[in-house]
Amino acid sequence: VQLQASGGGLVQAGGSLRLSCAASGRTFSEYVVGWFRRAPGKEREFVGSISATGGGISYADSVKGRFTISRDNAKNTVYLQMNSLKPEDTAVYHCAGKMFGATDYNYWGQGTQVTVSS
Repeated sequence: VQLQASGGGLVQAGGSLRLSCAASGRTFSEYVVGWFRRAPGKEREFVGSISATGGGISYADSVKGRFTISRDNAKNTVYLQMNSLKPEDTAVYHCAGKMFGATDYNYWGQGTQVTVSS
């Protein structure tokens, strides 16, 4: 499966953005999809993930209550709705996929830049 994140941009603190992760491949609905971000000079950080069916969703504490992950398997797309954005959310955001039960995310897409101004 190939993944491509999009929807990033420049937004003021308190604003919102919705990122999309579009996938190719007929088996997309079998994959767990995760969102990750990397800020300049920092390690890559897990943001959240969604199970293949969408029934299981988890978030990092730093985004819980502000970010929402959803998926539309008919459109081969996973979304990351980001509300109440903070300057510390500034990063390159990537989506990644793995089969259910796998430890590591094997499929990574190009990221999209999110910049939050204060």
